[in-house]
Amino acid sequence: TFFLIIFWKVVYFIYMVALPLMLLDVTWWQVAIGFCTLHFVAGFVLSVVFQLAHVVEGTSFPEPDNNGNIENEWAIHQLQTTCDFAGNNRLLTFYVGGLNFQAVHHLFPKVCHVHYPKIASIVKQTAEEFGVPYLYNRSFISAFASHMRMLRKLGRNDVWHNLG
Repeated sequence: TFFLIIFWKVVYFIYMVALPLMLLDVTWWQVAIGFCTLHFVAGFVLSVVFQLAHVVEGTSFPEPDNNGNIENEWAIHQLQTTCDFAGNNRLLTFYVGGLNFQAVHHLFPKVCHVHYPKIASIVKQTAEEFGVPYLYNRSFISAFASHMRMLRKLGRNDVWHNLG
């Protein structure tokens, strides 16, 4: 597997750096700016999506026991630690590849994201049926506001003091 990691990294750099330098009328620094911009934007978008899906009000942060086990079953753990958001925003869903349906993505990682909105309603109904929370913020803004409130809560000294 280490060989495959190295192999695919080399292939990636060939088509992202070497081929543009060889085939396009651009300088090395233009390719470098494009390469860095691509990774900055992709990393920023992913970090925002993951923060809004995991570090918001209502999500839990369970600690493993002395044997390294988490108390709940896998699917329940996914629903307790993840929050979907902006499910009706088709543009956002397209832009982030359905990762705003993070709980659904965790439960069904091999299902194409175009099915997530319909699956989400089934997950919500099933969660209610079994008394498991299905966490959801209606919009990007409400998820962002919940994230900011959660950061404020986590930043208080008494919260960290009680964790230790």
